[in-house]
Amino acid sequence: MTAGKDVVGLDSLVAKTSAVDATGALKHAPISGVAFRPTRPVAHEDGVVTEVARTVWDELDLPIVHVHLTTTLPGRVRAWGLHRTSTDRLFVVRGLVSIVLFDGRLASPTYGFVNEFRVNERIPGLLIIPPDIYHGWKNIGTDEAFIINMPTSTYDHDHPDALDLAYDSPLASEIVPFRW
Repeated sequence: MTAGKDVVGLDSLVAKTSAVDATGALKHAPISGVAFRPTRPVAHEDGVVTEVARTVWDELDLPIVHVHLTTTLPGRVRAWGLHRTSTDRLFVVRGLVSIVLFDGRLASPTYGFVNEFRVNERIPGLLIIPPDIYHGWKNIGTDEAFIINMPTSTYDHDHPDALDLAYDSPLASEIVPFRW
């Protein structure tokens, strides 16, 4: 029997690729201006403590002026959003979430790049998303996901810095090259 002919459909399968190298470092190049600071849950006699943000972290170069919590039900997609001036700083408190970023900035050195971060309470981290980056997420877990955002500007109810491109719109698949 020849290689690839001993299993039905073998020629149609795609080989898996690792998101990290042998040292555990992420393989993909981050989008320009994006930062991910892994944090570590620390067990203690009463449970677990995990740092969400510290003002001494380099990733928090602008003050924390607003903090809010949003939730997403299992299987739901919240995409695509973009802010012209504000930076989002996301931290998944609970649930398994795939957060995807797309660099559509024409003058960016990482124009066209896509980054995906899969985070939850066991593999937490603070994700910094600069202005003009399309971003969204899907709750890929089985429980409601809780996400903290600490944007660099307060919400302006009269003129929100929030632009949306509906994930299921015909244009979304043409603009953002990612589908869950």
